[in-house]
Amino acid sequence: MEEKDKKFILWFDQVGIQDVTLVGGKNASLGEMYATLVPNGIRVPNGFAVTAHAYKYFIEKAELTPFIEEKLKNLDTGDVKSLQKVGKLIREKIVKAELPDDLKKEIGEAYKNLSMAYGMEEADTAVRSSATAEDLPGASFAGEHETYLNVVGEKNVLQATKEAMASLWNDRAISYRVDKGFNHFDVALSVGVQKMVRSDKGSSGVMFTIDTESGFKDVVEIDASWGLGEMVVQGKVTPDAYLVFKPTLNIGFPAIIKKTIGSKENKMIYSASKESPVKEVEVAEKYRNIFVLNEEEILTLSRWALEIERHYTEKAGKETPMDMEWAKDGITNELFIVQARPETVQSEKKHLTITEYSISTKNDPIVDGIAVGTKIASGKVRVITDVKKLNEFEKGEILVTEITDPDWEPIMKIASAIITEKGGRTSHAAIVSRELGIPAVIGTGNALSKLKTGDMITVDTSSGTTGKVFEGKLEWQEKVHDITTLPETKTKVCMNIGSPESAFMYSFIPNKGVGLAREEFIIASSIRVHPNALLNFDKLDSKLKNKIEKVTLGYEDKVAFYVDKLAEGIGQIGAAFWPNDVVVRFSDFKTNEYATLLGGEDYEPKEENPMLGWRGASRYYDPKFKEAFKLECRAFKKVREQFGLKNIVALIPFCRTPEEGKKVLDIMKEEGVGKGDDGFKVYVMCEIPSNVLRADEFLDIFDGFSIGSNDLAQLTLGLDRDSGIVASISNENDPAVKNLVAMAIQKCRERGKYIGFCGQAPSDYPDFTRFLVQNKIDAISLNPDSVIPMILAIAEEEGKLGN
Repeated sequence: MEEKDKKFILWFDQVGIQDVTLVGGKNASLGEMYATLVPNGIRVPNGFAVTAHAYKYFIEKAELTPFIEEKLKNLDTGDVKSLQKVGKLIREKIVKAELPDDLKKEIGEAYKNLSMAYGMEEADTAVRSSATAEDLPGASFAGEHETYLNVVGEKNVLQATKEAMASLWNDRAISYRVDKGFNHFDVALSVGVQKMVRSDKGSSGVMFTIDTESGFKDVVEIDASWGLGEMVVQGKVTPDAYLVFKPTLNIGFPAIIKKTIGSKENKMIYSASKESPVKEVEVAEKYRNIFVLNEEEILTLSRWALEIERHYTEKAGKETPMDMEWAKDGITNELFIVQARPETVQSEKKHLTITEYSISTKNDPIVDGIAVGTKIASGKVRVITDVKKLNEFEKGEILVTEITDPDWEPIMKIASAIITEKGGRTSHAAIVSRELGIPAVIGTGNALSKLKTGDMITVDTSSGTTGKVFEGKLEWQEKVHDITTLPETKTKVCMNIGSPESAFMYSFIPNKGVGLAREEFIIASSIRVHPNALLNFDKLDSKLKNKIEKVTLGYEDKVAFYVDKLAEGIGQIGAAFWPNDVVVRFSDFKTNEYATLLGGEDYEPKEENPMLGWRGASRYYDPKFKEAFKLECRAFKKVREQFGLKNIVALIPFCRTPEEGKKVLDIMKEEGVGKGDDGFKVYVMCEIPSNVLRADEFLDIFDGFSIGSNDLAQLTLGLDRDSGIVASISNENDPAVKNLVAMAIQKCRERGKYIGFCGQAPSDYPDFTRFLVQNKIDAISLNPDSVIPMILAIAEEEGKLGN
């Protein structure tokens, strides 16, 4: 046994990532950061580890092994009642046992030294469990064992150390070891005693260098709430959420591509009570409605996250996304990293196949919330609000509760889905659901009042970030696509993307970028207010103002809200498909659609046929909408210049004449997004016969065409595609429509300009796909569900043509 192996106490600067067997994963990682990253400016609070050797010494001296072995004999971890009984008996036995005097003495001396190092008589500490099998690839023991906060005084540190050691025998830890195939006695428990960060007076949260939902690796994801971090980890609050794009952050851009304000109704702070060193209190409304972190703090944490990820990647010799906890001291206003571990769920996925889930229903969801996973499941509801009733849960049921914690894991693993009232994307319920591969709807706010035990429901998390719960057992479809054997095509196959929330998930489908991203989806779902109402906010009546205030929480400047939210939506799509081109179409709402936004009725005329009225380019230079269009330009400017996403291409819709096009381009230039500036490309939709007939004039001022077949068919055949009476006549395969498409392709090829197709026709008509390939279109953009079959069809056609 080496000298280090015999020690009861090892300080953080004495251990590193190689010492998991001595001090467990959590402490080894803290030591690694303290020794190697603190010198680089990353703050980590100091502390020491009570070693795994100390734990084994205690168990041996107290003669506890025979007792534990006896209690575990013939235990069925699937029997929740029996598991609870056995776990409790073992923990009580350990806590009642006396720590050996020599061990007590060393822990006491280490605590005094830690207090002195911080100039305190008795330091406030966090006492954290750190298992020796912790944070291994494919097995995250995070949350399986206990953490005790605001532990002050030698006597309390000794007691908390013993209780942390006893937590190796928590019900969920016993069950988890059985599931993962660990021998109970091959795992030991080290205890970390770390100086607390006064985040009770500040803020805290978690941070990942990977998108926890999709596994997209180019973002840092940060959750933040007021007070101590346990509230976020336990899912007791819905925190703020921030996304930062790693590739452009790395080259100096302040690339915060998304900020979402959370409700943050409660926080955990220090307590003077003898019963508990911490307590939960309500957050004042003023603080609920503002962002926890400012932009510089978000960027500082993100830069630290990248440095930590780089360090662990070099150590492991492979890409290692990280899962971290951070805290901000409310007294000194300093940020700290208090934990770091490899992320063990999404980073292990290979994305060799893609399973696509789809459901068809006209029903409204009875409950919705944050979607975890991309699956659909049906089952009977089981409402449980008390851990004592876990034994009532039956395999295949859908768990409905307020929040979960690690005690719930034995039943979570047999659930077909999970629904919680509280929590965010990084809450316990979300993390465990991802690891188990089951769908979850988190932070619904009303699940307990809407759902009752025995109800048959369907949980859908298949489309974007909103999870939906429907009444009854609905039918759904599943398609599995193998993406490892897809052929390369000369024709670029791109995607049409509506919701930014689904962009990361869809980025794993083979693609050459985005041929059409629609601003309307972002405006309708993330903004929900007419831009003119925001521009004229001070002049609105109080009733409308109040409605808008609720939508724009965190923003005093309502115009900034519009620009930021639009930029964030565009930025998410741009980031997901970076560095490939992402073609983003400026807003193309019709008057009747704009009127449905908050405040919209006051700014939109009534038109008999909005499809042919005030839409697209004609709005942008009109005095009644020009200022609103400028906000869209500012959003583009922010995406390119602040986020660093130079792959964004602008697309002008429904531009009837080249003269209109020039007016729009002039406004864009005035707003700092001029065509050609820093490589900025601007295309125009080719969806009106005039675009084809005056193609040369349009191509004199634009960088290319994107053909929209729906409107082109409508205007070529002289029908209103909103009219059900003549809908059957509309057909992109009509020779007149195809002639115009062929002419547009030929003209762009002659001029050396981009020519793409972003309509529905290739998905609906295989012949149309062949026609486009035969005419040598540059790119075809399709809905995500059509991409893989169309790649095969395009490759086949190109093979016939000898391309």
